[in-house]
Amino acid sequence: MRKLLFESLFRRPLTESAPAEDQAAIEELTKALANSARRRLGRSLSIREVDAGSCNGCELEIHALNNAYFDIERFGLKFVASPRHADMLLVTGPVTKNMAEALKRTYDATPAPKWVVAVGDCARDGGCFAGSYAVLGGVSAVIPVDLHIPGCPPDPTSLLRGLLALLGETAGDPSRPPHVLKQRPD
Repeated sequence: MRKLLFESLFRRPLTESAPAEDQAAIEELTKALANSARRRLGRSLSIREVDAGSCNGCELEIHALNNAYFDIERFGLKFVASPRHADMLLVTGPVTKNMAEALKRTYDATPAPKWVVAVGDCARDGGCFAGSYAVLGGVSAVIPVDLHIPGCPPDPTSLLRGLLALLGETAGDPSRPPHVLKQRPD
């Protein structure tokens, strides 16, 4: 036992190095997203994240947007606790039968104009959970989806690019209802 203790004290941890992201490119992308939100809404973008039954892989990547590396709050983009204060719903995972009503109520509580972003492959069609007795399917089976960001899970940079694409598309035509845009990159 003593041998294992001493080995653990002197052995370097087995971890992976941080991803090689270009900090300037991420900062430029985040600034563009914040500016687009201000042009479209006249203020910063408020985001409500909803887990509809996922494995939490997508949530880890979404929460990375708030860490010290990405720190999207420095640009005015923020996550809110109530759907009544949100402009956008980020929904992850397949919609389980137990979460369908809660997701619908969250959508109804979000004031217009609102956008729904399905994050990850499971949010599109159920992913590896499709066909399960407990799963209804993707997010679009319960509420309208404006944008799908693919990946299992999508990285934070992909999330930022997707949000920027959504705000850029809807900003061009203010008369367009917010739920007409369907972007499904594969």
